[in-house]
Amino acid sequence: MYAVFETGGKQYKVSEGDVIYVEKLGVADGENVTFDKVLAIAGDSLSVGAPYLSGASVEASVLKNGKGKKIYVLKYKAKKNEKKKIGHRQDYTKIQITRIVG
Repeated sequence: MYAVFETGGKQYKVSEGDVIYVEKLGVADGENVTFDKVLAIAGDSLSVGAPYLSGASVEASVLKNGKGKKIYVLKYKAKKNEKKKIGHRQDYTKIQITRIVG
């Protein structure tokens, strides 16, 4: 059984027990979170929402909040002797899917 849900502007296909990284949720470590924006659930048959399934949800527990690896962005303007190096680290939340309801 798997489900497709949406959070942080992205869609994730998950099964029970999966561990995934999502955009920062603002939930403390060890707490549970429920995602209500479920797009599809498949088990014996496929159920697809328009756009979301009513009464369906994905429950998960938060394992960790952290920051990803640093990426570097270089801004450069040709013929102007202008360049700027900027670093960025994206915040994330690591979750484990505990239950798919629907």
